[in-house]
Amino acid sequence: MKYVCIERPDGPCWGVVKGEDVLTLSKPPFDGLEYDGGKLPLSQCRLLAPCAPTKIVCVGKNYVEHARELGSEPPGFPVLFLKGTNTLNRPEGAVHAPDFVGRLDYEGELGVVIRRRAKDVKAKHFSDYVLGYTCLNDVTARDIQQHDSQWTRGKSMDGFCPIGPWVVDDVDPSALKLETRLNGKTVQQGCTADFITPIPQLIEFITASMTLEPGDVVATGTPAGIGPMIPGDRVEVDIEGVGILKNHIV
Repeated sequence: MKYVCIERPDGPCWGVVKGEDVLTLSKPPFDGLEYDGGKLPLSQCRLLAPCAPTKIVCVGKNYVEHARELGSEPPGFPVLFLKGTNTLNRPEGAVHAPDFVGRLDYEGELGVVIRRRAKDVKAKHFSDYVLGYTCLNDVTARDIQQHDSQWTRGKSMDGFCPIGPWVVDDVDPSALKLETRLNGKTVQQGCTADFITPIPQLIEFITASMTLEPGDVVATGTPAGIGPMIPGDRVEVDIEGVGILKNHIV
């Protein structure tokens, strides 16, 4: 099943993609589906980020080669940081960095959208708390990240977390191929089978420290190949069985 969030004149509306249509819901799908009888052509819908996060929990250096390209060895435990909800951006949305940013990077990732409140979850039960999976771009002001002693400013500028185009609940996240393309050229390739810490253990690790709420997002880490984007570029995060997230740099 594919869950989407679409823009309507009266506000955001959740729906389920069926063929070429969106069947609209009367409430978010986190605690079950409640259809309201509406149907809209998918091609005419303006998609929003398919989540409702109180927080976006990100995992740094979760691929060996990405850790090394940042100049470090893989960490012995998950490295967590947060992106603010101000970073949330929609599919096909514009990404813009402040003028003082010297280098703006893409980081294609698999996102996990949480279905229900999760605290002290054991790895073997992780799927009970997951609505599904989506594409995510952990946009990073790389020069700011390197300048500061921590990552908040470089990771949490407005619009720095495009998510979408939808959430898919019928894929096995353990071995999904991921590809990031910049202006049609492949710049990142990875597979979730290569995570240093797999998703079940990530959920256990995160929820031991903090409660995840319905609609929260876990960004699971990016493979090697990070690089800069400039205004006029188009970036795509393509994840097997999930979809393609497209955004524009302005």
